[in-house]
Amino acid sequence: MVRVPRLVIAAPASGSGKTTVATGLMAAFAARGLAVSPHKVGPDYIDPGYHSLATGRPGRNLDAYMCGTDLIAPLFAHGSAGCDLAVVEGVMGLYDGASGQGELASTAQVAKLLRAPVVLVVDASSQSRSVAALVHGFASWDPEVRIGGVILNKVASDRHEALLRDALDESGLPVLGVLRRAPQVATPSRHLGLVPVAERGSEAVDAVAAMGERVRAGCDLDALMALARTAPALPDETWEPEYAQEPGATAVEPGALAVKPVVAVAGGAAFTFAYAEHAELLAAAGAEVVVFDPLRDEKLPGGTAGLVIGGGFPEMYAPELSANEPLRRAVTELALSGAPVAAECAGLLYLARELDGKPMCGVLDAEARMSERLTLGYRQAVAVSDSALAVAGTRMRGHEFHRTVLEPGAGTTPAWGMHQPERRVEGYVQRGVHASYLHTHWAASPGVARRFVEHCRAR
Repeated sequence: MVRVPRLVIAAPASGSGKTTVATGLMAAFAARGLAVSPHKVGPDYIDPGYHSLATGRPGRNLDAYMCGTDLIAPLFAHGSAGCDLAVVEGVMGLYDGASGQGELASTAQVAKLLRAPVVLVVDASSQSRSVAALVHGFASWDPEVRIGGVILNKVASDRHEALLRDALDESGLPVLGVLRRAPQVATPSRHLGLVPVAERGSEAVDAVAAMGERVRAGCDLDALMALARTAPALPDETWEPEYAQEPGATAVEPGALAVKPVVAVAGGAAFTFAYAEHAELLAAAGAEVVVFDPLRDEKLPGGTAGLVIGGGFPEMYAPELSANEPLRRAVTELALSGAPVAAECAGLLYLARELDGKPMCGVLDAEARMSERLTLGYRQAVAVSDSALAVAGTRMRGHEFHRTVLEPGAGTTPAWGMHQPERRVEGYVQRGVHASYLHTHWAASPGVARRFVEHCRAR
């Protein structure tokens, strides 16, 4: 059985302070010497970076839309193995999920799948006695969601705190923390949310430390730990990358594992979006995974047989990426040689001819530019043609999240046919390249990683 104590940090709405509280709790408990496992509900890549900084462990996502409900507990068990405590930061409001899909992918659904108590973070800045009605409504909406306490955020004064506590005395839910307004802990945001940890350096370290101190001073950590320990055991169905296979797939031959093709994975400040399970699946399939930084490295890792370029913010670094001509040439040569290349969102832009007028790799005959329009949401997709990632007809769920536009948006051989929210084709498949705006979670389709490594090994 999986017996990791755990808490889900939720809120009535976005902007209530979930990230501050969740990250602060992770840092505060880690400072006590506990091994803390950090998790984030939904497809978000940025918050897990702060979680990782707070705990020293990979921040992991729990997305019931992309991975399916059956994988939530196993992925949680994998990430939290050997830990003293797990803290799960929710997404949006507690009961908000995938558009038009009921509770699917909501924080409430994940909390139920993990059988975890919920701590509700309430922005109390503009209310007093009404807070009790708000908390009562959230606590009683779904009897299967167990709200174990409240943390009051953005409290103005001692008198304000007293009014809030008096009101909540009638709710039956304990106040587990009170946080005063503290702008110095705020983290900067821009067009896609918080600025990632990799771009902030020591500022991010200081911000996480400030969150940890603020939570330590304002929250009852002993009571929160006691609440976490009330979470019942989960069945021992731990997800393991070594054994994750598509239905009907055979195990990787031991002899094949002896040949380890080098898979270069883009990292650094421009390419910060990645799920930890992707690298684990590549390694389990027999690859040697090597991270490189397109902003700094002028050549690909030695012996590169395949390339993975995930998401991030190339639009913020277009001049620097363009100026690194040696690496751009190396990427172009690799792609033109037919080597497997998997590019998602930022990677798609990097492979284009240009981005905001700055020359990129030119692998794809397309131009990218920043846009005022945010493209955001879950997607249902089917592979249009065979590629290094999937055979034609493979169905996957993914997520789009960008403020850029690529013209044309699809090549003569598109990557995906989209079925939601509208029917369209998108992306590029040419030679060994699979490039698309769609972010996918390979744990839901582990055959993707295995197929990619097999293509690398065949070169």
